[in-house]
Amino acid sequence: MTQYSLAQLTVLEASPPELIKIAAHAGYDLVGLRLLEVTGGDAWPLTTDKHLRRSTKEALRYFGLGVLDVELVRLTPDVDVSTLRPTIEVAADLGARHILTQAHDDEWGRLCDNFDRLCDLLAGYGLTADLEFLTWTKMKGVNDVLRLLEKVDKTNVGVTVDTLHFYRSGCLLDDLQRVPPELLHFVQVSDAPACAPSSTEGLIRAARGERLNPGEGELDLLGLFRTLPENIPVAVEIPNTGLASRMPVEQRVRDALDATKALVASARRVQSSSISPVQ
Repeated sequence: MTQYSLAQLTVLEASPPELIKIAAHAGYDLVGLRLLEVTGGDAWPLTTDKHLRRSTKEALRYFGLGVLDVELVRLTPDVDVSTLRPTIEVAADLGARHILTQAHDDEWGRLCDNFDRLCDLLAGYGLTADLEFLTWTKMKGVNDVLRLLEKVDKTNVGVTVDTLHFYRSGCLLDDLQRVPPELLHFVQVSDAPACAPSSTEGLIRAARGERLNPGEGELDLLGLFRTLPENIPVAVEIPNTGLASRMPVEQRVRDALDATKALVASARRVQSSSISPVQ
């Protein structure tokens, strides 16, 4: 059975215990937690706030949810991987499976070295480093990620496909078919208009606050989900600031989950109908 996770970015303002409660009431199985900042003040201090960490663990136990991933490790030119250990320890303590990772360094050798160090650190906690490619970085597609994984050659790695970035970057379903299924630990889903913003600022703004539920945009999500491994965990990452301003959060995340489940069901029906019975 497919498991569904409520990504932190969908409800960025919700503290981890609040996010877990919202997810549970809406019918999700998992959550994704943001413990490392992307922009100032957009992460939750579970490494330093013991009360918040305890409340988060209690909420997970009470509602019976798990943690799919913790974000976000940004491999920048000045990153010091050793300083990430406290966050990684908390992630492992919460039962997280994966650490979402992005490459923000154009110097290939340094990027490889830092990714290698990150994988070694995570291996001690049973965690994987799952690389997400971004349209506005040098690592903007599936093939770029595979090149790094081949170079570093670690076993605790993965490729995270965000459906928005996949199509915004011009990736093809043929590219996705070349990814070994065991590297696809989860997928992040959202929809969007086919026509992408023309500027980096516009791409970032759309990614952080203008995403649509599956079926409301024009991306070939059905084709993508037909290509992905069956029952891959699905992270619902659909931040929409306009919708959030006029709709209760519980209804918004429930609608997003319903639309995602409908997409997955449609993909399975198509997959099943394409399998010819043995004569």
